[in-house]
Amino acid sequence: MEFIAHVRKTEGDSWAPPHLLRDHLMNTAELASRFASKFHSEQWGKLAGLAHDAGKGRLIWQNYIRLKSGYYDEEAHLEGKPGKIAHAIHGAKLVEETHGKQIGRVISYCIAGHHAGLHDWSGAEGAGRSSLEYQLSHVDGLDEIAKFIQDAIKTVQPTKVPWSFREGLDISLWIRMLYSCLVDADFLDTEAYMDIAKANMRHDYCSIPELLERLNSYYDRLASQKRENNLPINRIREWIRQRCIDMANAKQGIFSLSVPTGGGKTLSSLSFALEHAKDHGLDRVIYVIPYTSIIEQNADVFRNALGEDQVVEHHSSLIEDDLTPKLRLAAENWDAPVVVTTSVQFFESLFAVSPSRCRKLHNIARSVVIFDEAQLFPVEFLGPILETMQLLVDHYQVSVVICTATQPAFKERNLVDGKVFRGLKNVREIIGDELEVKRLYDSLRRVMVKFPDDIYSQSSWEEIAEQLVKHEQVLCVVSDRRSCRELHSLMPEGTYHLSALMCGQHRSEVIQEIKAKLERNEPCRVISTQLVEAGVDLDFPIVYRAFAGLDSVAQAAGRCNREGSLPHMGEVVIFVPPRQPPPGILRKAAETTRSLCAAMEKIDPLDHSIYERYFSELYWKANSLDAYGISSLLKPTRSDLGIFFKQAADRFKIIDDTNQRTILVRYGKGNELIDVLKYRGPDRSLLRQLQRYAVNVYIEQFYMLLGRGSIDEVQPGIYAMTSEIEYDRQLGLMVDDIQFDAKDLII
Repeated sequence: MEFIAHVRKTEGDSWAPPHLLRDHLMNTAELASRFASKFHSEQWGKLAGLAHDAGKGRLIWQNYIRLKSGYYDEEAHLEGKPGKIAHAIHGAKLVEETHGKQIGRVISYCIAGHHAGLHDWSGAEGAGRSSLEYQLSHVDGLDEIAKFIQDAIKTVQPTKVPWSFREGLDISLWIRMLYSCLVDADFLDTEAYMDIAKANMRHDYCSIPELLERLNSYYDRLASQKRENNLPINRIREWIRQRCIDMANAKQGIFSLSVPTGGGKTLSSLSFALEHAKDHGLDRVIYVIPYTSIIEQNADVFRNALGEDQVVEHHSSLIEDDLTPKLRLAAENWDAPVVVTTSVQFFESLFAVSPSRCRKLHNIARSVVIFDEAQLFPVEFLGPILETMQLLVDHYQVSVVICTATQPAFKERNLVDGKVFRGLKNVREIIGDELEVKRLYDSLRRVMVKFPDDIYSQSSWEEIAEQLVKHEQVLCVVSDRRSCRELHSLMPEGTYHLSALMCGQHRSEVIQEIKAKLERNEPCRVISTQLVEAGVDLDFPIVYRAFAGLDSVAQAAGRCNREGSLPHMGEVVIFVPPRQPPPGILRKAAETTRSLCAAMEKIDPLDHSIYERYFSELYWKANSLDAYGISSLLKPTRSDLGIFFKQAADRFKIIDDTNQRTILVRYGKGNELIDVLKYRGPDRSLLRQLQRYAVNVYIEQFYMLLGRGSIDEVQPGIYAMTSEIEYDRQLGLMVDDIQFDAKDLII
């Protein structure tokens, strides 16, 4: 008989010739081997590909895909759905039987989870049925697997590991990378059969040298326009970019790029990354950014420079689960030469277990990863994050650039209580030594920061509003959405509001309006959450900032006199608001600033050298740099290679998505796109476009909106507004006030 892997219907609703299992296993093995070759694990990837669907080589499964009625089951291959017959665990068990527990256990994690996600090795009594240990011990029928599959598996012998593994996260990251190779290979070969048109749209990208040529041409045009202004800051920006280009031929590793806000580090860091990728034959540049507000801006810059179709902007939470075949095929795998994503998407994926989130991980290998505004890394996860970054550099041909005006203390060091901070090794500064960095910061000083005389005396929102209305052009930054709306309500008509309750497209349009008013020197007042601070190119003569961490103060200062065009220094006024920053790291950051204010006669947030002390104290104040015990869950036991992948993934949530849901809003083009999604279904291009019309809300708000019919389920697991009524053109999504955590600003 012909063994079948997948079936599909044609547009005429007849059955296409089936996808043969032999072809699928060989193609998946070839792809997985090629992907794994980036980290010297070809044979491991090949074995996983050959064995992953071995369970389909049993007569019971073949009869199941050919239903008794004589018709095929198009979704038979999707495990984990009600009524579906398992097949993945058979391949996992077969590999352990044929290759022994040491080699087989590594591959069995990958195969057993290629539909359902990586498993924990063992589980508590009652919950243990989902563990890999339990499933392997309760599988039978291996002798029923087709002989051609068993013979093929025996021909592959991955006898060597790619390097000598160290204690900690090394082995678990390697297994997850192999898993990524397998699931992406499986996705791609399945897509080539299920949706030929979609498969043909992949890989139509320029080479890294071609993109570098485009970037240089774009920069030359931009620079020639700016030279006409003859502002000193433009000459300094050109010098920074040249330093990046000169440093790009250095050997791969970890770099820092310390540039004050307004120094043009976005294009300069991209110049470094593309030059570095060209010199070392790397595949792509991944730009990791904390806030979607910056992603929208930077992705637009990159598209203008490199081409609309050369940049993938990925921060959607719409395709986190394998809900339908179409959603599975729509999941991103970061195969573009330039990827712009959030720190949440990047880091949560590195600790994830689901196929849709992990399939892209192997494409991080052989890349340059730029972490913009790296001071915003979540402190409670800093331990596993930095260890993983170091492993990517050491074993996966990754170069890392830590890019910020306020460099966090990520290097290895001793903390004040005698503990050791196991950070990053051999970090090289692109700008130069400490003296050169100091000169650069002094040359770009364009503002004076004024702290209140009494750092404990609060001002009411009415008092703050009274001060703000005295200025024709002013930006005020607060630490949470509720404060933003309260203060905005006290301001004159025409005052702009910016928060993450506005969808990305809405924020982008408002920011463009603000920029246009400032350029025309028209009155312009803005109340914003901190999403405006990091990288948003606004230029106000005066900025007010609610008392916060020193790094937040410096970032707010970057929105003041940004171009250095004022005849005098810009002014940044720090005030103590009536509400503390949200609990967690933002509050601890504000407390650290207070302690430094008390300890120092004068504090200067624009002094680069102060951040070593500031971040060291902030990290010391944190309860833990691995607050949820991620590292202990992913450290394998020696006897049975026991790793708890799922528990670690459940705990590694930079945003607690158990308490949040994503809603698509009917703003602008979002109306049309939501209707297309509702009636045509999802695809990758459509979901990318819809990212700009998404808003995250608390679960209580979600059910409140659902209960009154304000939202409905337009596709399985995807919810959208039913009308425009509850989306305000000034404030965004209208939901009842809840005290938000600072992390809710990040999507």
